[in-house]
Amino acid sequence: MFEVLVYLYENYASFATGKQDEWPDAEALSRKLSAVGFEQDEISDAIDWLQGLARVSQGAVTLRQARPNSFRSYASFEVDRLGHDAVAFLWFLEAQQQLSAAQREIVIERALAMARRDEEWPVPVAKLKLIVLMVLWSQQADVDTLLLEELLDDGDDRLLH
Repeated sequence: MFEVLVYLYENYASFATGKQDEWPDAEALSRKLSAVGFEQDEISDAIDWLQGLARVSQGAVTLRQARPNSFRSYASFEVDRLGHDAVAFLWFLEAQQQLSAAQREIVIERALAMARRDEEWPVPVAKLKLIVLMVLWSQQADVDTLLLEELLDDGDDRLLH
């Protein structure tokens, strides 16, 4: 499923810009993805995940600005499925004011939804980074250039200039 999502974000501008009203309908999208070579179950899971993202994003309750000394406590099942590295990464993004409390909650919900479907937990940080990026794009949030580089970093060593 994850490969389908990455393909959509790389090849359809409406996914990368977060303009959900411009997304192709599920049936047409399914046919196009099938023609490219993706399996039908992966396509269905990806479309369900995207529809869930749209639903959660539209239904997100505006949370009050977090107070300086406030924190989010994670349930044990969240830590089990997300993993300590992913929780630490979310904390870092929020501490750096790159992710709002509402966006964090959407990321957590979508990461848990993906972990349930793929039965892959803890969620690898590389996948979490792309989930964060997808959520930020769906929110039409401005993404800082340094944050974008971090979210797109695949972990390979880079040559510094």
